[in-house]
Amino acid sequence: MLPDLTQYLENIRFNARLEYADEAGVMSELEAHIEDTLQELTDAGLTEEEAIKTCLGQMGSTKSIARQIYEAYSQGSWKQVLLAAMPHFLFGLLFALGWWQHPGWLTIVILFIIGTTAYGWSHGKPAWVFSWLGYSMMPVVAVGLVLLYLHRGWLLLALPIYLPLAVWWLIHVIMMTTRRDWLFSSLMLLPVPIVIGWFLAISSSGKFTEDSLAQVRNYAPWIGLSFMSLALTIVAFIRLRQRGLRVGLLAASGVATLVLIVYYATGRLNNLAFLAPVLVEWGVLFFPPLLEKRLKHNRVRAPKQENPPGTSFMPTV
Repeated sequence: MLPDLTQYLENIRFNARLEYADEAGVMSELEAHIEDTLQELTDAGLTEEEAIKTCLGQMGSTKSIARQIYEAYSQGSWKQVLLAAMPHFLFGLLFALGWWQHPGWLTIVILFIIGTTAYGWSHGKPAWVFSWLGYSMMPVVAVGLVLLYLHRGWLLLALPIYLPLAVWWLIHVIMMTTRRDWLFSSLMLLPVPIVIGWFLAISSSGKFTEDSLAQVRNYAPWIGLSFMSLALTIVAFIRLRQRGLRVGLLAASGVATLVLIVYYATGRLNNLAFLAPVLVEWGVLFFPPLLEKRLKHNRVRAPKQENPPGTSFMPTV
């Protein structure tokens, strides 16, 4: 019966998806509440096994408790809102103000994003860092675009090296993020279908020419607007408490932004070309939760064992 109590608390911890800064305190408080309840029940004459069964029955399902904890702690502060939306605003300004044409500004923004991502990742992985994490992978994408300009022979030599490394890195980052919360993986990947959509609108051949650069200048205000819309999406996402609303928001935002791209790229995207960002959009929304289910299924459960006499039967969180 004791392992059931351990698993009960573990399921709450997993489904509550708390930030590391909150998790220890919340779970300790919940553990103390259960200990007090068990003490009252055993004082009333129940055996330890009966007390645990009664206590868990009174508390209810782990999903219900986890949902209440999630809604109580998931809403970010306005400081977190500002930090989470900032990378989208930065990329929006790059295009809205024409800074994308200056390699210096672009380099500064990329280095700033990578540095901020590294700082957030090494300091507890707060919710705001996942917006930055998606943009920090831009250099990997840029290398792939540069490879397109290589001579065919060099390209055939480089692709077998680049593609496995790029795919491994992407999957590795997605898996690390999904272990925290699959919604954050979707949040991280949110700009990807937008970038692909604009790339196909500007150069469906996959290479940049003088005409492509002219198209970028023409579309720049709308490209900036699409990134600004992502920033507003992040603002709403961080402030919402309900998980279902967050999922709906990400889905609606991605579709709306792709519609914006198609509207202002009429005649530049055929149906087959537009299919690519749509498929990526679906992947952004559905691959992370499927991966999370797989990871959850493969989690190694703690071995069942009896606690030695004189020790607390509550698990250490």
